[in-house]
Amino acid sequence: MNKFAIFRSAIFAGICIGIAGFGFLADKTLGMFLFIFGLATVVSYKLKLFTGTAGFVQSWSDMLDLLIILVGNWCGCLLVGLAARCSALPLQETALHLLEGRLMLGPWKAGILSIGCGILMTTSVTFARKSRDFGHWIPLLMAVPLFILCGFPHCIADAFYYLTVDFSWLAAHAGEVLLLYGCLVVGNFIGCNLYRAFVCED
Repeated sequence: MNKFAIFRSAIFAGICIGIAGFGFLADKTLGMFLFIFGLATVVSYKLKLFTGTAGFVQSWSDMLDLLIILVGNWCGCLLVGLAARCSALPLQETALHLLEGRLMLGPWKAGILSIGCGILMTTSVTFARKSRDFGHWIPLLMAVPLFILCGFPHCIADAFYYLTVDFSWLAAHAGEVLLLYGCLVVGNFIGCNLYRAFVCED
């Protein structure tokens, strides 16, 4: 797949995660389960999502593709974030409350927690890719509500939340937000690849 095709796929993956995040902000209890839509769509369409790809990189070229995917995911999240501003639902307020909680937690603690999300995402995608049988989709169906319930940050979902809040708030907290977000990306990447240290392949 060429770089443009990767970028285009990543944008749509970001849109799907953004829509899932939209539902989560609309109703956090129900949205915890509806968020499954985002990852299920990514897997079904074989879209390029950072947390669905980071655990399978094999080379420096793959790392460059991963960076392209991350930027594409942000672009997709931005499109849905802009659409969220048209909604009568209190999405911005909910997103702001969530992000303020992340800042209070701090970048290092949030980064450590994000490792858990990476583990769940790579496991989900690995099983779902193996077969279309329902049994192989069970980890995915369990993992999404689990990472939300546990408070494990997902760097692409969080990108949508950041791009939903008022941009003046982002500007006022730019340094804190960038440090926090960088820790989430690194934590997700570590979690996505942690299985390599423990899983023995035949």
